[in-house]
Amino acid sequence: MGPPPDSARSLLGLAGRYRNELGLAIAIVLVLGITLIFNQDYLKNPGQNVKDILQQTSLLGIFALGAAIVIISGGIDLSSGSVIVLCGSVCALVMLVLAPYDIFKGTYNVRDVGLAVVLLAIFTAVLTGFLVGTFHTWLITVIKLPPFVATLASLVGLRSLAKILNQQVTAQLGNEQTTVRADDVTFGLLRQWWVALLVFLVLGFLCWLLMNRTVIGRHLYAMGGNEEAARLSGIRVERLKWLAYSLGGMTSAIAGVLFVAKIGSANPSTLAVGYELNAIAAAVVGGCSLQGGVGLIPGVMLGVLFLRVVIDAVAKVVRAGSDDYQGLIVGFLVVLAVAFNELRRQAGGQRKELFPGLLGLVTIPILALLAGIVVYDLSGPTARGLQSGGIAAVCTLVVLLVCKFLQGRRQATG
Repeated sequence: MGPPPDSARSLLGLAGRYRNELGLAIAIVLVLGITLIFNQDYLKNPGQNVKDILQQTSLLGIFALGAAIVIISGGIDLSSGSVIVLCGSVCALVMLVLAPYDIFKGTYNVRDVGLAVVLLAIFTAVLTGFLVGTFHTWLITVIKLPPFVATLASLVGLRSLAKILNQQVTAQLGNEQTTVRADDVTFGLLRQWWVALLVFLVLGFLCWLLMNRTVIGRHLYAMGGNEEAARLSGIRVERLKWLAYSLGGMTSAIAGVLFVAKIGSANPSTLAVGYELNAIAAAVVGGCSLQGGVGLIPGVMLGVLFLRVVIDAVAKVVRAGSDDYQGLIVGFLVVLAVAFNELRRQAGGQRKELFPGLLGLVTIPILALLAGIVVYDLSGPTARGLQSGGIAAVCTLVVLLVCKFLQGRRQATG
């Protein structure tokens, strides 16, 4: 047989380039199909289920795009959740402070602040996100703090700052409280499911243009791949870091505005807790490498959708107590995605042994035990659940031991 035609080679090349995105698309379809087998809720009200998934995906995806650009540029941002809280609180506080005072009721009419005040509140929130990103850049480039430390400090501090800010401002207005209402009628229009989806798609397109069609985007990839080489080649890495972290802060601010509009209030104690891990997980599952320099915006968008579909599938299948499994699932997907990306980056087709020596022998029963515990938890605290967990642990143990044996033989034969 002769070589494949040009069109076939083009398709193969395209599939090879976007294999991660194709794999995610297939995985999304498989998860939806498996969910339908165990739960028919999708068929009872498919329109509402699709709207809910798209809205939740979009809200997560908005700030995951910023987190992905930071990761591609070689950094890390652990503060997304706290920036969401701070910027959402700032947005609500601006509307509260500028709301008309009702002399008859003795309260501020936060339900009718006007379009101009709403726009000013949104602008102030996004500006706050930009200032946080600038502060992170200063800590990293001037003070020389590692990005992990700089953004970890914000993760801890900004949520407390939002709580104190809410209390101080509301106390000045005569009613001290931590939660600030944001139920203006005009502002409430942002809670429509399609608003978040539209913002997500527009931001995704703009981020794709930046990263794939501009010199700045190529420089961000180059800096993430090798910062010192990028600096020696004349790239102004400090400004690029400023851009990356500012985009991360502003996308988190936009998400904060939409979250507050959806909920109708800003509560620093409960809003966006742990969301920074979800953003990093979506970026990593979408193909970004934590080492920097690798990742595509379409892959990140599909990674966000995959993550939300999996979380929704767990809620549909497990039902009671499904929130308890979200952290476990997100953590597992992060480890799996990072391991897959690391294996894919290995050069020359040589694969290192996953369970080498004594360390591998000790790790294998740990993984088997974890698999058994997860199956037991999903099956329920019954004798049948205990039996299912035991079977899962034994099967996992056997499979991993076989894998270790086969890999050992492959290494030995060279």
